[in-house]
Amino acid sequence: MNALDLSLHRSGISRASHGFARRAIDVVLAAAAAIVFAPLMLLIALALLLEGGRPIFFAQTRVGAGGRPFRMYKFRKFDVRCDSHGFALTMAGDDRMTTIGRILAATKFDELPQLWNVLKGEMAIIGPRPESLAFADCFRGGFEDVLQYKPGLLGPAQVVYRNEAHCYPQSGDPLLFYREVLFPAKAKLDLSYYPQRTIISDIVWMVRGFLAVVGRVSSPPQTSIQEQG
Repeated sequence: MNALDLSLHRSGISRASHGFARRAIDVVLAAAAAIVFAPLMLLIALALLLEGGRPIFFAQTRVGAGGRPFRMYKFRKFDVRCDSHGFALTMAGDDRMTTIGRILAATKFDELPQLWNVLKGEMAIIGPRPESLAFADCFRGGFEDVLQYKPGLLGPAQVVYRNEAHCYPQSGDPLLFYREVLFPAKAKLDLSYYPQRTIISDIVWMVRGFLAVVGRVSSPPQTSIQEQG
């Protein structure tokens, strides 16, 4: 199953209203952030060019609100020789990452191009993290309700699982672990928040998201993640 299947066969998925006020906040904050971080983004682009050449950006189809697919953008973290359709997860110490890529992963600066997705209305500042097509089939058993909401840059799941790459057990299949443990844990967290969110609570998560990026909010230990699953 892929995002197109979700869009065609689950057209009954309702889309919760994002609201004019929340959309206005998204546009203002994304535009302001794009201006503030423009010098940094130019520096990152130059560093990536010097390190490995083009492409600078990584574009991937993700599952959006209502199960509709959209192209999400990031700065490239992997070596240019890596297959864009390779392993679907990024693990701690992933040997596909370049030196600049490791810095981008640690700081989350690779996500900055998604400000464009926010301005286009495909994403929000606060919302569930958009899944790749590889995990579109996980939206079942009630978890498809997450697709009611516009995906976002930040949110409860993104903050709590800030260091997701370090959550995987040393043995076992990481794809199976993601499907059976991490995805359900994140979906449950999102579903406990988004149906009752407010503008104020979104702003609180924006602050918590910033603190998570600078390392002031830690991820749960792996044992607690396994208990949630």
